[in-house]
Amino acid sequence: MNLSQQASTPQTAVLVLEDGTVYRGESYGAIGSTLGEAVFSTGMTGYQETLTDPSYAGQIVIQTAPHIGNTGVNRQDAESRRIWVAGYAVRDAARRPSNWRSERSLDEELIEQGIVGIQGIDTRALTRHLRSAGAMRAGIFTGSHAEQPVSELLEKVKEAAPMKGQKLADRVSVEAAYTVEPADWGWDGPVRATLLALDLGIKAMTPQRFAERGVRVHVLPASATLEEIKGLRPDGVFFSNGPGDPSTADQQVELLQDILRTGTPFFGICFGNQLLGRALGFGTYKLPFGHRGINQPVLDRTTGKVEITAQNHGFAVDAPLDGPVTAPNSEFGRVEVSHIGLNDQVVEGLRCLDIPAFSVQYHPEAAAGPHDSAYLFDRFIDLMLEKKN
Repeated sequence: MNLSQQASTPQTAVLVLEDGTVYRGESYGAIGSTLGEAVFSTGMTGYQETLTDPSYAGQIVIQTAPHIGNTGVNRQDAESRRIWVAGYAVRDAARRPSNWRSERSLDEELIEQGIVGIQGIDTRALTRHLRSAGAMRAGIFTGSHAEQPVSELLEKVKEAAPMKGQKLADRVSVEAAYTVEPADWGWDGPVRATLLALDLGIKAMTPQRFAERGVRVHVLPASATLEEIKGLRPDGVFFSNGPGDPSTADQQVELLQDILRTGTPFFGICFGNQLLGRALGFGTYKLPFGHRGINQPVLDRTTGKVEITAQNHGFAVDAPLDGPVTAPNSEFGRVEVSHIGLNDQVVEGLRCLDIPAFSVQYHPEAAAGPHDSAYLFDRFIDLMLEKKN
């Protein structure tokens, strides 16, 4: 990212896609230039949670909802320690926030954190384009950077690294371990279980959801070893969401295989689902434009119910929908696809039948909602308590 200056009044801005498509608007946030993978999010609310979700690292997020910034930003709603998006594109940015919880405007927050954005473009037309052409590299150029010839800007975009092959989870993970206690979130009974959560890009709401249910959560960096995990004597292990290509996470896949061999209950979401798939011997692949937003329908094959889910992923597990089947790594026994996406039949969950492990591709913590899949926390706690007792 190249930041040359910051300004309170909008300046000229241009968004360039790697296929040569150009959108012109005004600057939003910091003045400069930025490169990343252009993706769209369909959520009508929760923009602050989107911006601070580490899973969006390396991506320029396009908001399809027309009005962004209406409620400002505050410290309580942040999902991590900073904004992670590479860039931000909106149609109508709020001129001023209006909410009793607002502490500053979104524009001020973007400037403070050096996030280059663009406003005043037709984000729904851009979304339709990405739905047809697929997610692709892009750049946002504002101020004097936008005055360069489009041909030169396009070359910069094409020189950027594609998302496929990028190893990003280690980059967004915490450097030091920390613990979330149940008492911090209103639980007044004894601690029910101890959970080890590997931070691959974890959102703050995830350990909170466990703590609210009486579970002590130790959050460890992505570089954690099996010895460090065993030393905490957890009743279960959790792998979080995170950014990048799951095919690059060999270290975490090997760690997960070692964990599965111990018989410790395992639960993974999003990136964690992809890593469980890899640990079982399945492959992963890049989706054309991914699933992002808070309105993705998923079928839970266990109950037959349809959930509306929050999602943010550009890769998926390549596993057979018909099952159960013996895992390619046969030492882990049988596995079945437990959840499927109803828009495109993508694998949305895995359940092991011979070891205590399952995962989902979406976000049951769902800050900003929906909360249809919150039951998964209870399902995993039951699994930990059953194994513990």
